[in-house]
Amino acid sequence: MTESTDRIEKQIVLKAPRSRVWKALTDTKEFNAWFGVNLDGRFAAGQPIRGRIVNPKYNHVTMEVTVETIEPETYFSWRWHPAAIEPKVDYSKEPTTLVEFRLEEVSGGTRLTVVESGFDRIPAARRAEAFRLNSGGWEIQVERIRAHVSG
Repeated sequence: MTESTDRIEKQIVLKAPRSRVWKALTDTKEFNAWFGVNLDGRFAAGQPIRGRIVNPKYNHVTMEVTVETIEPETYFSWRWHPAAIEPKVDYSKEPTTLVEFRLEEVSGGTRLTVVESGFDRIPAARRAEAFRLNSGGWEIQVERIRAHVSG
């Protein structure tokens, strides 16, 4: 786990084959199940995808990501507006952060590394809070994907 003001990094070894973890990350139905969102459509490079967060605390939020890169069973990335949770705020003019998922076969399963970078470009007024929320969020999400692929 490496953190700075610009970058969050979480690593976890999942007791599942790389193909299983890849499906959990890139199949929309599976992603929705562990991430807690209802994305409509499928992940495709260069394309946006959006859907409502299912957590009652954030079900007013529509999550939108634009997929950057899909390299089967090794690398998946998207851009989004971090911690874009205030319904009356237009985040569209702000820079995005880059979320990257890297998969590597290791003894006992698959190492998943999640990196979100670009926080130093977020407006100063909300940078620290966006970093704090997403750092905690990724801690939760790596455990959720662990439970999803193990079950």
